[in-house]
Amino acid sequence: MKSRSKKHNNLDPMLILLLILIASESSTAQEVEDEREFDYSENGEKGPAKWGEIKKEWSECSNGSMQSPIDLSNERVRLISDQDKKINYRAANATVKNRGHDIQIEWFGDGGSVVINGSDYPLRQAHWHSPSEHTIHGRSYDMELHLVHLSTDPNLQNKIYVLGVLYKIGKPDKFLSKFIPSIRSMIDKKDEEVAVGMIDATEINVHNKKYYRYMGSLTVPPCTQGVIWTINKKVRTVSMDQVKLLREAVHDYVEKNARPLQPENSRDIFICSPVDEI
Repeated sequence: MKSRSKKHNNLDPMLILLLILIASESSTAQEVEDEREFDYSENGEKGPAKWGEIKKEWSECSNGSMQSPIDLSNERVRLISDQDKKINYRAANATVKNRGHDIQIEWFGDGGSVVINGSDYPLRQAHWHSPSEHTIHGRSYDMELHLVHLSTDPNLQNKIYVLGVLYKIGKPDKFLSKFIPSIRSMIDKKDEEVAVGMIDATEINVHNKKYYRYMGSLTVPPCTQGVIWTINKKVRTVSMDQVKLLREAVHDYVEKNARPLQPENSRDIFICSPVDEI
């Protein structure tokens, strides 16, 4: 018995040290997991002005010359004929997720795609910003929906396509209404994810004859450039209650999740319109 007790006592310091190290590592990992990597506070250490300094791979947020969002104003816009754009969305299984900085819908399987000049861009996810990130002639809107598409073609230089829809306060948005119960269930619950069944992005009704087109970037870190942007010219409506819910779900620390306007840097901005209307 004495020998067994002595062996146990000899191991105690090693076990204790090991447990301390494991506990310390676990605590550190938990803190990093709980921290928001970035936010939208104007003067904060993780706000938009600091995004490019937080991580090396986010440097384009500060140094990029083709950043988004921008103001779509008459002075810079050129009118051209409607480009080759075909929208082919279909129903697919989807989830709604609270990402901490926005509410996202993610499609699993084939949710359809947008074809631009013969290149296929499958739909991956959609999310909301309020107020709008893009402005038109200096005017900001109450909400902006981004439908994010990603091509897997290795030969395609610009693999990301984002279709943006602007909203003003008015009648409730029918598409957003489908997710109200799910969004309410995840208020202030970062990374909470809820399955919502088969969702068809066609219900957003993004088919518009006129739209803006320009080359920009993602509006959140890592601010990747080379993104093809389409912003529908037609402004849709959303209710005040819907906008408030989106803000309540993720904005406990800031009143908005919209990146400030970025320099245009003499970029070409186009309004695409049917040939007979030019």
